[in-house]
Amino acid sequence: MSKDPTVFIVDDDDEVREAIGLLMDSVGLAAETFDSAWAFLNCFDPQRPGCLVLDVRMRHMSGLELQERLSEEPLHPPIIIITGHGDVPMAVRAVKNGAVDFIEKPFNDQAMLDAVHRALEVDAQQRGRALEVAQIQDRVERLTKREREVLDQILAGKRNKVIAADLGISQSTVEAHRAKVMEKLEARSLSELMRMMLMLYPDRANGAQEG
Repeated sequence: MSKDPTVFIVDDDDEVREAIGLLMDSVGLAAETFDSAWAFLNCFDPQRPGCLVLDVRMRHMSGLELQERLSEEPLHPPIIIITGHGDVPMAVRAVKNGAVDFIEKPFNDQAMLDAVHRALEVDAQQRGRALEVAQIQDRVERLTKREREVLDQILAGKRNKVIAADLGISQSTVEAHRAKVMEKLEARSLSELMRMMLMLYPDRANGAQEG
């Protein structure tokens, strides 16, 4: 699998697809073109890095419908919407729904390239975060049942003596489990542990305390 990003171009206008493809080629960016949303979906691989340049109005499935389909995926390329003047309200809607930019036809080459480079940066950030979350999840799964119980209590904001009472164990045992949790999760401080848990459980890690 190639690690180099690809610009995926989805437009039912042959000339537009070719123009954008040639523009990407001129600056050394790999590009693949599709004449419909379905053609793209049939080849879609969430593990491939890149961005999606997507027309709003297309036959059979619109760009907004494709965007909605992709939003159901845990990972998908950032979307740049290309649109005719009359489609600007739809393009704005697409941006509100997560598209990184929209560009009106006929487009300016530099504006398109700037948008693509921004989208590729967003993709790299998203994939980096997804990888980090996967690594944290793998570490959490290495915890024993008791260590996981202690972690849950830490996330609930409880101090060691309260955790000990709740779990029916000594405070020194809690401290030992807590140290093991920190070691296995590779967290150097409570604040780092909380950052990890906020990535994994956004609604939970908000009240932890030292000791």
